[in-house]
Parts: sequence; C-alpha cells; structure tokens
Amino acid sequence: MKQILILASLIIVFACNNSTHVQDKKSQETYTQKQEEIHKDTSFQFCGITLKNNFHRIDTLEVKKNSLFNNFFFGYQISDSDLLAAITRADSLFSLKKIRSGQTFNIVYHLADKQKVADYFIYHEQPNRRLVVPITNATSSLWFILPTDTVERNIASRITRTLYNSILDAGASYDLGIKLAEVFAWQVDFFKIDKNDYFKVIYDEYHVDGETIGIGKIKAAEFYHKGDTFYAFNFFQDSTNSYFDQNGKSLRKAFLKAPLKYTRISSRYTLKRFHPVQKRWKAHLGTDYAAAPGTPIHTVGDGVIIASGYTAGNGNYVKVKHNETYTTQYLHMSKIARISRVGNRVNQGDVIGYVGSTGLATGPHLCFRFWKNGVQIDPFTVKIPPSIPIHEELKDSFESYRDAEILRLSKLSLH
Repeated sequence: MKQILILASLIIVFACNNSTHVQDKKSQETYTQKQEEIHKDTSFQFCGITLKNNFHRIDTLEVKKNSLFNNFFFGYQISDSDLLAAITRADSLFSLKKIRSGQTFNIVYHLADKQKVADYFIYHEQPNRRLVVPITNATSSLWFILPTDTVERNIASRITRTLYNSILDAGASYDLGIKLAEVFAWQVDFFKIDKNDYFKVIYDEYHVDGETIGIGKIKAAEFYHKGDTFYAFNFFQDSTNSYFDQNGKSLRKAFLKAPLKYTRISSRYTLKRFHPVQKRWKAHLGTDYAAAPGTPIHTVGDGVIIASGYTAGNGNYVKVKHNETYTTQYLHMSKIARISRVGNRVNQGDVIGYVGSTGLATGPHLCFRFWKNGVQIDPFTVKIPPSIPIHEELKDSFESYRDAEILRLSKLSLH
C-alpha cells in the first residue's frame, strides 16, 4: 500500500511539472510572436515619410562640385526608369539645376542581397527645408519643413577690434552684426569705431534640432559710440515691426544709407576728378560703390521708375523718382531687374538691378546719383528726415515697453 501511494505521488508530481513546462513554453512562444509582430510593425517618421525599423537605413552625404543627379546614387541600386521618374518628380517642385555643391542630402535605402537599394532622395535645400523625392514608389515629391524653435539670446560686449569680430567672439552669427549695423545705420559710423565703444543687444535666434539656423528680430539694443548712447526698440506700428529710439522717433529714415552691400566707396561726389576711362579731369556727380559683380542693388526709397535702359556712358541704368523733391539713379548694372520697368512702383529695399561694369566703367561697381529739386548733389550732405514716429495713441504702450527693455539691457554685463 505504501509503495502504491509513493508511485501515485510521483505520477502526480511528474504530471504537474510537465504541465508547468508546457505552459511556460506556450507563454514564451506567444511572447516571442508578439515581440516579432511589434518589431515588424514598428515605424518612425523622417522628413514627413514613414519608414520601417530595421528595414530602412539612412545615409547622409554632401553634394560634390560639378556632380550630376545620377552621381548621387553611386553605390546604390537604382534602375534607369526609376532614376528618370525621380528626376521628373523632383523637377515638379524644384529644378535639380539649382542643387548647390556643399549642401547635404540623404539617401534612404534598404538592403536586398546585401545591395543598397535606394528608396528616397532628400535634399537639404535650406536648414529647415527638405525636398523629399520618392525613388521606388509612384508618390509625388514633397517639401518638408522642419519645426523651428525661437530662442531669445543676449550679448553685451566692448568692441576691441570690429563689431563683427566682437559678435563672433561672443559665439553669435555674423548675420547679427549685419542686422545691428542696419538698425543703427544712421546713428553709428561703423568704419570709425572707437576703442571705448560697446553694444548690448537682446535678440531672437532660430533653432532646428538644437542648431542655430538664423537670426530673428532684434528686440532691443544699446550702442555706445563716441561718447553718445543710442537705443533701438522693436515696436509694432502700422501693421509692421519697426525700430524706434528712446524718444519714439523712427530709426528707419526716408532713404537707405546705401543702395547695396559694398566693400568700399571707390570714388565720392566731386566737381573735379580724373576720369579713369576718358583720361581727363571732369566732375563726378555720383558716389561709386565697389562691389562684386552680381551684388543686388536696392532702391533707397519708395518711388516710381521713370527711366530704365542702356546708354554708352551709363551702361545699364535705372532712375527712380521718390517724390517732388528727390530722385536717384543707379548706373553700370550687369542686369536690370524685371521690376524696373518704366512706370512701375517700387518700395524701399526692392532689388532693381545687379552690380556690373557696363558703359564707361573700368571694373564692377555702382555709380549712385542723387538729385534734390532737380540738382545733382552729394547724398552724404543731405539731412534726410526720419520716418513716421510713434503715434500719439501708442505712446503709453511704447514707453512701458521701452522702460522694461532698458531695464533688461542695464542688467547685461559687458565682456
């Protein structure tokens, strides 16, 4: 009887152990199957397209000089028909001729028999703008805009060499120097910076994936120059953001200080100059700005195009009438912009042409001429009136904003 009980117990124990083992095995199989399903179905987003984990891979490459579109796929499997289709899809949104060397692009691919098979071409046209071109499917190309974050920054620095050096030393972009120079263009002579000059600026930066891609608006700035302190405050008035000083006067003058970004002034307005082409002394009733060929030329103020064409002396030129008092002219252009047709209205800052050396010119430059009441004069001798100041009904709002920004600027320590 005792032996029977022992045998029965062993059978029960064995049966229980075997049942547990079978159950564990089934659970493991179910778990593994679920994991495989999850793994198989997992996907991720890249530049607006859905890619599969452990299937798609991404290479990041750089456009080489003089590369053709098909050169981008060296080392990838792509048929001629797929390549032609990709070119057609890309050109529907963006001409491939505009792809620039040094820019980044991605190839999204998968592996088949250990070969890379191209699925997408993605061109980084701008830091936050991607052209997505499908290769192996018939969907259309698309633009993908990366989300951009706006981050407020501030800099306060003494100017030991130049404004631009100080900005770069502070870890900011060269573009900030350009914007700051434009804001204070009528207050500060940036070619004659004193060793005691300094600036403080509060501004926005644009970031994509944690990297700076550009400069936003300057919110407030202080510039100490030759014993005087100048302020600039960004304030919304008349449906636009403009800059005003601490007294509410506009820093945007009726005319731009210069019609282009130039390297130097090669010749000033004078009644007696030795002409480099005609080899004789004569009046030079304009200001010559030396600049690279193709540099955009901007109208210095609002107005109407009253002349546009070519003469043997002026080369390609444009003339703008701003009002009954002021007229300006721009000579020796390589090309006249389409907007510069006689009768067209232009706004301050519009590109009306490009620097060249047409007509009587020894090299690329812009000859800028300025009339007041029908008489050609030196533009640097003209006292240009300011633009519209803060409206009376906005003064309280502006002054509250100004005071808060001055307090913020005062707390910035100079470096």
